[in-house]
Amino acid sequence: QVQLVESGGGLVQAGGSLRVSCANSGRTFSASAMGWFRQAPGKEREFVAAINWSGGRPYYADSVKGRFTISRDNAKNTVYLQMNSLKPEDTAVYYCAAYRYYYDYSDYDNWKKYDNWGQGTQVTVSS
Repeated sequence: QVQLVESGGGLVQAGGSLRVSCANSGRTFSASAMGWFRQAPGKEREFVAAINWSGGRPYYADSVKGRFTISRDNAKNTVYLQMNSLKPEDTAVYYCAAYRYYYDYSDYDNWKKYDNWGQGTQVTVSS
């Protein structure tokens, strides 16, 4: 049984930083591209960042480029999202997910191509 568990969310002031983590179990993590998505109340789920199975070629949404960094540690089966210079508009529930197909993330910003979603972690940025 595949399980993804996010952690590290919280409340931070604008301009601050947070790192959220996603621990993976039950799936060949080192063969899976991983993505971070977020969803704010009343809004659709949106792509934040993705990284390939070996930790290379990250992609970011324009809204977070230069502020967020995605990384992974395959030895720990964990993917991270370091968030700096946070803005109130970054407030959302952040989810990690594994790309459906091994050694592929050709549609990296499409949440429908991801499986095994975590429960999400709330990030709140106050102004």
